[in-house]
Amino acid sequence: MKKHTIFVDVSLLKSNPYFRMVFIARLFSLLALGMLTVAVPLQVHSLTGSNFHVGIILALDGAGMLVGLLLGGVLADRYERRQLILTGRIACALGFSALAINCYFASPSLLALYLLSLWSGFFGAIGITALMAAIPLLVGRENLAKAGALSMLTVRIGTVVSPLIGGMIIAMADISWNYTAAAIGTFFTLIPLRRLPKMQAPKVAGESPLASFVGGLTFIYGNSLVCGVAAIGLLDAVSKGVRVLFPALAIGQFGGGAFELGLLFSAVPLGASLFAFTSGRMSELKRPGLTMILSSMLAFATLGLLSIASQLWAALLILGLYGYLGAISALLQYTLIQGHTPTPLLGRSNSLWTAQNVAGDSLGALVVGSLNKLLSPASCALLLGTVATLGALTVCWCSKPLRRLRQTARENTQAGGEPGNTSAREAARPQLDPTAAEPDAKSM
Repeated sequence: MKKHTIFVDVSLLKSNPYFRMVFIARLFSLLALGMLTVAVPLQVHSLTGSNFHVGIILALDGAGMLVGLLLGGVLADRYERRQLILTGRIACALGFSALAINCYFASPSLLALYLLSLWSGFFGAIGITALMAAIPLLVGRENLAKAGALSMLTVRIGTVVSPLIGGMIIAMADISWNYTAAAIGTFFTLIPLRRLPKMQAPKVAGESPLASFVGGLTFIYGNSLVCGVAAIGLLDAVSKGVRVLFPALAIGQFGGGAFELGLLFSAVPLGASLFAFTSGRMSELKRPGLTMILSSMLAFATLGLLSIASQLWAALLILGLYGYLGAISALLQYTLIQGHTPTPLLGRSNSLWTAQNVAGDSLGALVVGSLNKLLSPASCALLLGTVATLGALTVCWCSKPLRRLRQTARENTQAGGEPGNTSAREAARPQLDPTAAEPDAKSM
């Protein structure tokens, strides 16, 4: 008899060799990317002495990612997904190697840094879009909550640990070693990823890439349930613009400095990490749609409480709770998008959802930053939390299928016709290339 626990379920790592390969590759990829988040802005600032140029390079990385996401969704639904994953990783590793080589010139090229930021953002997005489309095929739709929780946990830990490692490498050696380590780590991800089976996308007859893209838009915003999930995701992304207020809160309201600012930035991922550790029963939820909406509403309402936080410890507790509740919603969004998208549309659905969230995050930061010129940080937090809560309430009212969604332990969570088997390989078999080598579970 299965033993239930509140802690994150790691059974997929033991039972599913494909997911184990993805997990290992993702862990090394996150470590590499985290090191670059320290190295690239630091090098640009040391070359130019300007925060404006730092902003440009971050914007270029984001622009490359946005284009890569939109194009990657179409590609993932037209071409073999394993090859797209490998191509994206190889291109990123070559880009990181070029960053290291650029350091050895007497005058490192700023233009090269700009171009390589675009390069890595674009190809990174191509690879991750194909990987997201492949996950339901590799683990089975009934295991999406487990896979999502484990992925969330690695992301949260990686975002905390990898910048620390990057900073240590720079302090002990120099930036070139940071780029070299990131390149080696990214090349290493090719070893487990090559052991994935081939995943040929369904054949598309006579449909242009533009028509394919429009078809993805029509699905994600025409399906009431999926559109409701996407709307909640957009509100979540916009609410993250609250981070713009952190410097003013840390320095102005709490009379602190860099240390207090760091604590504010750490509180949200810490709360999310706590949820990831205790997400063992998420797959047992009977009303996932309603739970997702309510957790987001509570998260947004919690943000509004920042307006009455007069002490730093209170703000940290509020932000930690916001991170915890937001992580519940994020995991359910991932599970519902993946579980209710037909297999031929998985690439486009994932890419549009992710691109929307990336754009929403930037929009939220821009809006909150603009409001902060007119209102106090406390008033901005209250307004942001109130508007987002009302938005989530509107989604709850308008999306009846999402609000009333029920599922049982034996539910067949097919959106694309896949049987709800308990075996991940059986669930994936119709889409996998039977000639691909299957990893030997005993050897891993």
